Amino acid sequence: MSGAVSEGATRTLVVNADDFGASEGVNRGILHAHVHGIVTSTSLMVTGRGREEAAELAREHPELGVGLHWDLDGDRVPLEDGRAVRDELARQLDAFDRLMGRPPTHVDSHHHVHRRAEIAPIARELVAALRVPLREEGSVRYVGGFYGQWEWQVTDLEHIRPEFLIWILRNEVAEGWTEIGCHPGFVTDDFTSVYLAEREVEVETLTDPRVREEIRARGIRLASYVDLQPPEDSAG
Repeated sequence: MSGAVSEGATRTLVVNADDFGASEGVNRGILHAHVHGIVTSTSLMVTGRGREEAAELAREHPELGVGLHWDLDGDRVPLEDGRAVRDELARQLDAFDRLMGRPPTHVDSHHHVHRRAEIAPIARELVAALRVPLREEGSVRYVGGFYGQWEWQVTDLEHIRPEFLIWILRNEVAEGWTEIGCHPGFVTDDFTSVYLAEREVEVETLTDPRVREEIRARGIRLASYVDLQPPEDSAG
């Protein structure tokens, strides 16, 4: 299981797996990378066919931080319709609460849709009420270079090999808080995507002993967004 390293570490790292709930294979891959590797956190896609299973797996693995992965893909809502976007994002927040029985530890979005100029203000407002981090909106630096397809449908495994992840650890995890995004998973028949076989390579890398040893050697503390949450307001 993912674990903390040396006590006085000033560099804190969240390794967050997107797409939890997308499928049975993605769920299994994320859990494998958590139990046997360095994944500390994940983002639940409440629109995914594996969402119920994901919620149950999360309850069985309470050390895995679980946030919300907003999904506005396809024809779910017209992105230029602010009211429709707000209603859908709020609906997905409610769906997360029903599935998990609690608010998310953090919020991000599928294909980073919350970055869009017309959506960002809505996303900030909804997340501000939760008092949890929104990806790239705060003190946590996001590193998205661990990804195996930088041209449309062109696989580049070098960017998801252990050697490259070790390079990221050495060069992009600075003092303070950093999040490395990832997309581990196993290929199963219940999920289709242009990013499939790459997910299994990510699982191998995220569980590679050389990566964990580099984290230990550099004094990096593994954490989830639970560790960044503000204390509860005092009663009375």
